[in-house]
Amino acid sequence: MDELAKIKHMVSTKFKVSGFFIKSDSAEYLAGMLLPLNVDDRNKWLKDILSHIQQQGTNSLHIERDHLDLAIRDCTNKGLDENETIFSVISAFEVPRFKYNEDRKKFTIDSDSTRSFIADCSMKSQYIRDRYVLLWQRTIRHPLFASNPVLSETRPTFQLKKVEQLLSSSKLKDIVVLGLLTQLSEGKYYIEDPTGAVQIDISSATMHSGLFCEGCFVLAEGTYSDEVLKVTGLGFPPPEMANSSRAFFGTANTWGGKSKILLKYSKKLAELEKKNELDGIVFISECWLDVPLVIQKLKILFKGYDEFPPIAIVLMGPFMKTIDNPHDLKIHLNTLSELINSTNRLKRETYIVMVPANEDPISVNVLPRPPLPESLTSEMQKKCPKVIFTTNPCRIQYCTQQIVIMKSELVTKLCRNTIKFPSSGTLDDHFTRTLISQGTLAPLHPIALPTFWDLDAAMTLYPLPDLVVIGDPSNAFHAKHHDCTVINTGSFPKSNFAFKVYMAASKTVEDSELPDDDDSV
Repeated sequence: MDELAKIKHMVSTKFKVSGFFIKSDSAEYLAGMLLPLNVDDRNKWLKDILSHIQQQGTNSLHIERDHLDLAIRDCTNKGLDENETIFSVISAFEVPRFKYNEDRKKFTIDSDSTRSFIADCSMKSQYIRDRYVLLWQRTIRHPLFASNPVLSETRPTFQLKKVEQLLSSSKLKDIVVLGLLTQLSEGKYYIEDPTGAVQIDISSATMHSGLFCEGCFVLAEGTYSDEVLKVTGLGFPPPEMANSSRAFFGTANTWGGKSKILLKYSKKLAELEKKNELDGIVFISECWLDVPLVIQKLKILFKGYDEFPPIAIVLMGPFMKTIDNPHDLKIHLNTLSELINSTNRLKRETYIVMVPANEDPISVNVLPRPPLPESLTSEMQKKCPKVIFTTNPCRIQYCTQQIVIMKSELVTKLCRNTIKFPSSGTLDDHFTRTLISQGTLAPLHPIALPTFWDLDAAMTLYPLPDLVVIGDPSNAFHAKHHDCTVINTGSFPKSNFAFKVYMAASKTVEDSELPDDDDSV
């Protein structure tokens, strides 16, 4: 009798002695979970699982898989409060929306929790105003703009103006304006804020680091005369460390999820995160399930990770290279479920998070997009309980870590729409600075990157998360600013099957690649 069979027999015996009947497949499932442990740990875990099942108060003596999963989760979260989850995926529709209270100088949660794809027309401008207010209150706190007589003697300070102050004057020197970069008439750029719009001349402007596109917010420094602001320097609003930003939210859960307070402050989760120093999350983009070579490489990947399963494997779409019939995806998802179930430990210990692209069925080309439809995913979810189909973008909470994931050609779009491509520096640095400074996943004109107005909270990057993952098919990279790591995964099939691994405890990114061969996609 092999080891798995011995453990299965022990499980069945222990349950029978405790007065329960466990099905053969459920006993095998639990035996597989206990297999990697030593004898003492097996006995301890089995005792704890039986204790939790007895406390569930089930009316039936026949133990199903659901009873086991609940007991295992309770044992895993032992010592944690009810809402202190180790791992959770938060959809775009579950992200809380906050409003800045000017009188109290802090953010408060929006009591109106309703969200709609077809919002009231007033939201078309409201979400832009909300972005502006977020950046304005962040900027005026920065030492360069804060009115502090002591600091002003030792370092230069600037006075932040609103557009209406320019429009009511004939001439102003050495001023700084925060506003939306836009073209109200062809070939003429303007800076717009809630008080008005002013034409700008950027022909002699020095561009600071970043990718400046129509639809982003900028700080323009220069001289105003003849109804035109002649810009000498163009930059982004200064970013802010996440700890500083959270001070203006109190203990409210700004991230989303079931917990009422922010799990970033959980000491128990922090200890668990530090203890599991080898836990990682794998990110793969453009997972073409209709390409045999991609399936072959995924099989190698799953097999390689089966001995030491990661916390999660995030697969981003599009999930088909060629979409002739959307219902073909159901067949390919079943193929993926067979690959997952061919593993021993990975299928039980690793979450598979599926983030769709806009090209995947069935969605319009607007973000956030909903998960893949249940008509295509229901069979896979039955076969693979650890698979999670979510929105694009989405959020992940692992212990105290906060992760944002979006599948979009964002790097490409920013490069394509920038008004002047940087002549120095690296693309990864410019891209990272742009996202972190703008505080949103959509720092572009709505024509270039359309979003649902009423769901703009899902696009926000304020306070800054620990990790932002973008699935763009351009060259992969990762960079870090203000303690926020930004990853571009690149394309899995177009980059010799390269992918990224994030080690949560150390906050480091590992570049990985599957063995090469002579086949081509």
